[in-house]
Parts: sequence; C-alpha cells; structure tokens
Amino acid sequence: MSSPQTNRRTHLKQLSAVMGISALPDLQPIEATAKPNFIYSLNMSTIRGQNLGFAKELEVASKAGFRSVEIWMDSLQTYLDKGGSLSDARKRISDLGLTIENAIGFAQWIVDDETTQQKGVEQLKREMDMLAQLGCHRTAAPPMGATQVPGLDLKRAAERYRTIVELGVKMTVIPQLELWGFSQNLSRLSEVSYVAVESGHPSARMLLDVYHLFKGGSSLDSLPLIGKTGIEVFHVNDYAASANPSTITDGDRVYTGDGVAPIGRILQALAPTDRPLVISLEVFNKNYYAQDALLVAQNALAKMKQVTKSL
Repeated sequence: MSSPQTNRRTHLKQLSAVMGISALPDLQPIEATAKPNFIYSLNMSTIRGQNLGFAKELEVASKAGFRSVEIWMDSLQTYLDKGGSLSDARKRISDLGLTIENAIGFAQWIVDDETTQQKGVEQLKREMDMLAQLGCHRTAAPPMGATQVPGLDLKRAAERYRTIVELGVKMTVIPQLELWGFSQNLSRLSEVSYVAVESGHPSARMLLDVYHLFKGGSSLDSLPLIGKTGIEVFHVNDYAASANPSTITDGDRVYTGDGVAPIGRILQALAPTDRPLVISLEVFNKNYYAQDALLVAQNALAKMKQVTKSL
C-alpha cells in the first residue's frame, strides 16, 4: 500500500505535467540540508588566570577576533569597586564590537535554607540589573550551595527556578539552568532537564558543557530529547583520552580538538538550524594561564572554528 506522502508527490507531479510546469524535485525536509551555524564566544575563565581585570579581558577578546564573550560577575564587581561605571563599561563593550552573551555568577538561589535562598534571589536581582544595563540578557544559574549533600527535592528546585525565571523575564535577563557534573544534585542531564521542564515556564533554558556532561556521566544519546530550543549557550572544551569522570577536574579542560570529546556529535544534537548557537570556550587550564592572554584567546577561537568546520 502506498503512503500518503507518495500519493501526494505523485499528484503534484501529475499536476505539474498538466499545467506545463517542469517536474517537481523530491521534497526534502529542511533539516536534511540546513547546517547549524555558531556564534563563537570566549568565557573569561579561559584568560582568568592572567589577572587582567574586566576591561583588559574585553580588549584581549576583541583583539583576538571574538565578537561575543561571557563575563564573570566578580570581575565586573571589582571593576566597579575600583571606580568604573556601568555606563563606561557598556561604551567600552560597544566600542570593542562585543556582545555580552552570558554572565557567570554564583548566587545560592536553589538551596533549602530559606534565608540563604532569599539572599541568593536578591543577589541575582542586583546582578540582573547590572547585566541589563550592559546589554546582557542571560546569566548562569548553577546549583551553587547544593553540590555537596545529595537529596535536594528537584520539584522544589523547579519551583525556585521558576521564581528566578519570572524575575529574569521582568528584568530581561534569563537565568540559564546550569549542569554541574560534580554536583550531588544537578550533575546529570536528566536532573537538569526535569527541573527546567517541571518549572513550567516557557523561558526556561539549560546551560550545558562538554566537560560537565562527561564528569556527571550523562548519556549523549539523550541529548536530542531535550529539544533544541532549550539551549541557547553551550560551553565547549575537551579532555584527554586518559580522563576519568571520577577524577577529572576543571583544570584538566583543554582547547576544543585537543582531546577526545565527541564535540561534533554533541553539537549536531544540540545546534538548531534556524538560529545560531552560542558556543563559548570555558577552560581553567594553568598551562594556558602561564601564556600570553592574547595568544590563548587566538588559539581558542581558531580551534573552535576548526572543530565546527565540518558540521
């Protein structure tokens, strides 16, 4: 028995013949031919060890060829404490041709202790206000404070995540729920996905990472299940063939393509074809910290482009 799709194509070809139109080609899904595209970003962790300071970090990223970056809230706060202003920072960002795609902060919004949790929400509110003034509309929301002791009620975590997403919508800075592979609670894709979905908010987004997926033992076969709309920023890095999830640390991360991580497979599963995916290099490598920051940033961009060239 012929399928409805076959009958449809036959009918279209017959119709084109009657109307004198050239034969129609076989219709192919857009996804079969469209290729993902990427925005290359530098997470300032990559040159954090050089102790350049907020302004100089931006200059190095721009000079290396990046047009997108992820900043760290503590670096921004130090800049402000030393006399800098948000208006000056925004002008500097604009003059350098940069976009702040995301920010890295560590507010304890997820914890069970109500006093600490409320302080975490207030911290996020202050940070969101600063970020909105810089033109940044995302911030990381890791499970800070809920990493050492297992047993966090994920349903309550979802309620808390919804609270900060609702706050983020009002302040135009959306918290990206971050997976931490070493966490006792949000170390796996299934746990982070549950919290994001159970929050019931359409603006919920997840922040994943090559290293943390490996560290937490998440199955890459599950990546397509989370939906490509759920990821806007993805942290890239790599790890050696000898790496073991139980012993690997943040400092073991290396440039993309310098290890054995299946980065291409991961990006193919996550990258949409209707919009760019921000891929941001996040490493904490002491060997890189001993090198010139500009050279490190240039290497980072070149290796990110190389690993995505064939996708």
